[in-house]
Amino acid sequence: MTKSEDAVTADVHSYDIVILGSGAAGLTAALNLADRFKVVVLAKGGLSEGSTAWAQGGIAAVLDEGDTFENHIEDTMIAGGGLNDRETVEFVVENAPAAIARLAELGVPFNEDAGAWHLTREGGHSHRRIVHVDDATGWAVQQALERAAHAHPNITLVPDRVAIDLATGRHGVRYSGDGHVWGVYAINRQSGHVELFAGRATILATGGAGRTYLYSTAPAGATGDGIAMAWRAGCRISNMEFMQFHPTCLYNREVKNFLITEAVRGEGGILKLPGGVAGDGHRFMPDFDERAELAPRDIVARAIDHEIKRLGLDYVHLDISHQPADFVKGHFPTIHAKLLDLGIDITKQPIPVVPAQHYTCGGVMIDLHGCTDLPGLYAAGEVTQSGLHGANRLASNSLLECFVFGEAAAKHIAANWEGFAEAPPIRPWDESRVTDSDEEVIVQHNWREIRRFMWDYVGIVRTTKRLERAQHRIALLRQEVADYYGNFRVTPDLVELRNLVETADLIVRSALSRHESRGLHYTLDYPDLLPEARDTILTPQ
Repeated sequence: MTKSEDAVTADVHSYDIVILGSGAAGLTAALNLADRFKVVVLAKGGLSEGSTAWAQGGIAAVLDEGDTFENHIEDTMIAGGGLNDRETVEFVVENAPAAIARLAELGVPFNEDAGAWHLTREGGHSHRRIVHVDDATGWAVQQALERAAHAHPNITLVPDRVAIDLATGRHGVRYSGDGHVWGVYAINRQSGHVELFAGRATILATGGAGRTYLYSTAPAGATGDGIAMAWRAGCRISNMEFMQFHPTCLYNREVKNFLITEAVRGEGGILKLPGGVAGDGHRFMPDFDERAELAPRDIVARAIDHEIKRLGLDYVHLDISHQPADFVKGHFPTIHAKLLDLGIDITKQPIPVVPAQHYTCGGVMIDLHGCTDLPGLYAAGEVTQSGLHGANRLASNSLLECFVFGEAAAKHIAANWEGFAEAPPIRPWDESRVTDSDEEVIVQHNWREIRRFMWDYVGIVRTTKRLERAQHRIALLRQEVADYYGNFRVTPDLVELRNLVETADLIVRSALSRHESRGLHYTLDYPDLLPEARDTILTPQ
């Protein structure tokens, strides 16, 4: 099969390995497998439309003489509220420098300073350890990985395929209840037909579930697809209550979801109350934490949320204008140019910011090899709960997790290849009993409703009553979506709505089961920390 999408015409496509997701985790896995195996990488939209390309800040690694692995490990554990798995943290941190070196070999042009990589600092880090490409690291990484993947003859990149469900033994021509995953059913956006991509092994690298919320820095496709598909197939899901809200998303009525990187605060940016309110210009973070703007994200986000609600504000100010103009433009050229187009000169003016959902710390449970509960299914990146992040992700550990676990999954597959049987015959998708819908407005209405009540009831500060209200609405929507899904031909929007309902339910169930405030989960009904840190684990029935 050629690398051209036009050549993908049949409804059944067979490969050695099927990878869902074309970001850092998926492409890292593909590049580590392609020398031996035929690999297909499916993207929901365009190849560059995932979360990786949106990452501004950088990648955390111990590269400075004054830093140590132990420092990075402890910073990660502290940010994670003691819920991290220490073995996982050690594994990722110790593999970080090698991951950075491989990216440099692929041509990622990390910023340099006096012959070494320039390292910046972000909230929660005790040392400078963030390598970056200006303030657009993710885009540089995405382009380098894509170039390498395009150049490899064993990698087929297929955009515009919306995954519906994992193909398991239950979908076999000869039924099996063993739970083995043999690939995925996906909608071809161009033709509208459902195709089967089959393989001996499948890797989920589908990203998080940010679009479950009304305000999010995540791309439009972050609708929890991999988490929902894995749950339906029989995987355990863990720690979904820990949804990270980035403290500083641009507040602008025209431009949505533009992130102001953590590094702005790392390089001296301070948070102030805006004009026209009590305490105009007051720097408020020292009132909440001795680390001020460099406190972990959950603390900074709650502080901003507190001030916004206390004073009835739309936003607060993030100000770096006290730094030299050349310094600001040199460190943050993308942000400077973007905001200048909006009439804000960050060398002279503060930036209006609000918190927004940013990262899904929970997800599909995996081990150090990226193995899930189901045979033949691996996962890497934001779709997972690996044990790295615990109750709150430390800044710039996210891309790092993608590289380390993308490679770990690839290595485990390669080392155990002889034990992977060929995929059995799988039934094609059956559309014989459904019709086209003439009520797409229902899908759009339900989508908006989910995102609104999740923001209002399952946001930065929670209560049991709010969570129960959300749960009640989810139950009603679940029945409505199930009826719709059973009677009408699947569309990308319907697939995403179905996954949003599933993911929202997992988030709320997890939040209701945690009777404490830890990390990103803060509830007024249980404000104290329990003495023992335990993961929330949901098991399919």
